[in-house]
Amino acid sequence: MEQLTWSGSFGAFLNPLMLVSVVIFIAGFIANTVLTIAGVRAGELEFSGDGTVSVSRTPLDYALMTMKYAVLLFVLCCLGYIVGGLVLPTTEAKGILGAMALRLLPVWIALITTFALSIYFKRKLGLYGKLFDSPIGMAGFALVMFWVFAAVFSGIFPLVPTHGAIDLISGMRNELPGMAIATPDEGEYPFYLLGGDNLGRDVFSRVFFGAADVLAITPVATLFAFMVGITLGLPAGYFGGTLDTVLTFIANLALAFPVILLFFLLVTPEIVAAGVPQYMSMVLFLFPIIFLVVLFNSRFHTDPTRRNIYVGIAAVVGFWAYFSLISNADDGDLPLIFRIWPEYLDGFDIAGNLLIVFVSVVFVNSPTVFRIVRGITLDVKTRDYVAAAQTRGEGPWYIMLWEILPNARGPLIVDFCLRIGYTTILLGTLGFFGLGVSPESPDWGSTINEGRRLLTIYPHPALPPALALMSLVLGLNLLADGLREESLKD
Repeated sequence: MEQLTWSGSFGAFLNPLMLVSVVIFIAGFIANTVLTIAGVRAGELEFSGDGTVSVSRTPLDYALMTMKYAVLLFVLCCLGYIVGGLVLPTTEAKGILGAMALRLLPVWIALITTFALSIYFKRKLGLYGKLFDSPIGMAGFALVMFWVFAAVFSGIFPLVPTHGAIDLISGMRNELPGMAIATPDEGEYPFYLLGGDNLGRDVFSRVFFGAADVLAITPVATLFAFMVGITLGLPAGYFGGTLDTVLTFIANLALAFPVILLFFLLVTPEIVAAGVPQYMSMVLFLFPIIFLVVLFNSRFHTDPTRRNIYVGIAAVVGFWAYFSLISNADDGDLPLIFRIWPEYLDGFDIAGNLLIVFVSVVFVNSPTVFRIVRGITLDVKTRDYVAAAQTRGEGPWYIMLWEILPNARGPLIVDFCLRIGYTTILLGTLGFFGLGVSPESPDWGSTINEGRRLLTIYPHPALPPALALMSLVLGLNLLADGLREESLKD
């Protein structure tokens, strides 16, 4: 079998069209820049005496229209490659882009279904539904959901990857994209779509397995950080005084600590043997339990039966998960306090490197979330509806969690999206420095680090994970911008 081309059979007419769209966009961009510098303004609406409305167009309007239609042509060409991957009969005819599009078919179906249902019911979906009134928000949501579905169909249902994350074929070391496997086993995918890395592993498969690793860690770690920040930030801003001073001082100390130094310290053998990451997890992982217990207790304090049920479930499930997280009876090197939880009750264990990454991310993000929540609380607690709740005799925690927090949801949701992006970059940075989940992990940072050693000779192992990381963070930033834009309209 011969090496696949990038565009396959459709490339004969799609490639020139794509090149034309790029040239037109660049020309429109240059014209737009020159006209703007020259002081040319966009056209305005003109109202005539008979009540009709017309638009007076200027050269700047035509330059912007040129850029818009160039982007549209480029997108249509990309859709053409996807269609080619679905309809052309052979892998050679599909090309690399078409073959990847076919492997991503479950992702396209899930993405189209999500958008169709969301747009149809958008008026009933609150802030999420309003997101589909914002082109920026929709673009960001599409990028984020692409990687979410890619992670689902790679980690949980492995339909996208063509090979295993650590499967080695020695003859495919540093092979170029589209190279065929010399003697594929029966049922084995016969091509490395994005080439092989320095060990002969499939780059395409590792990128999508890496997406599953990244998206299994970053949202949960960010959520934990938010629970820590909210649980401490609300009382600090609401009560003020000594409590506010002490908590703010501790947060500033944590923010002043160098992040990379913290990670290097946490992975040193002496620190790990002393159980420092476990001691940190003992403190940080308590906050979700405290948050949920206080949340249900304050909401149902007038209904003891429901309160006891909800608080009891939150406490039992929370402490079971808590002790399962921090304990590992099989690790004899840990201090005794982390091995007293009975093994038959230990629902799951977290690998040492994963626990260090998780604790580090929560520790780094929590102080910033604390400062944001504290600042919002200082502002919101002066509102009339808070005074009304105080007049009704509501308790402080009810006011904080059910009056102040819901009215601060807009900025917090936006920051949550941005912080997932920051955490994704942070996780990539850890992997790049060899502090990631595990040495053989396909997470993007580790893959980029392995590929950069031969970057000047074989750029293909490092570029796909770098582009994947960039596109996910870009999508999260655009999604946050869209949410911010729509939340300001409330």
